[in-house]
Amino acid sequence: MTTDTNNRIMQRFITFINSASETLAIELISQDALFYVPGQPDPMQGPAGYLSIIAMMRSGFPDIKWTLEDMVSEGDKIAARFTMRGTHQGNFFGVPATGKLIQAQAINFYHLSDGRFVKEYGQPDMLAIMAQIGAVPSR
Repeated sequence: MTTDTNNRIMQRFITFINSASETLAIELISQDALFYVPGQPDPMQGPAGYLSIIAMMRSGFPDIKWTLEDMVSEGDKIAARFTMRGTHQGNFFGVPATGKLIQAQAINFYHLSDGRFVKEYGQPDMLAIMAQIGAVPSR
């Protein structure tokens, strides 16, 4: 796959994660795709699995938005750095809503096949998020 193709796919993916569109999930994510999430012993699978990841984030931060900051692609692999921003308006990992704004980085690695996502290793900065909502001491 070319860099231009990967850029186009990633722009659609950003639209997907910021909208939680089921239509885009089905278009972009293979039914057999695996998504490795910190804190989860088993990977999430397929479009429904990725929608569950987004729903978990939106349960604590209903207005969460991901901004793609950097991306490197080679063949069928993409490395991406995102900034996540949102307002803590719901329970998140046992922490009740605080109304605090969060901003944290995530570095994710993706594998594509035939223009669809088949694997993701997600690494959001959970310590930064938890510190910003008061769940752990800040620096």
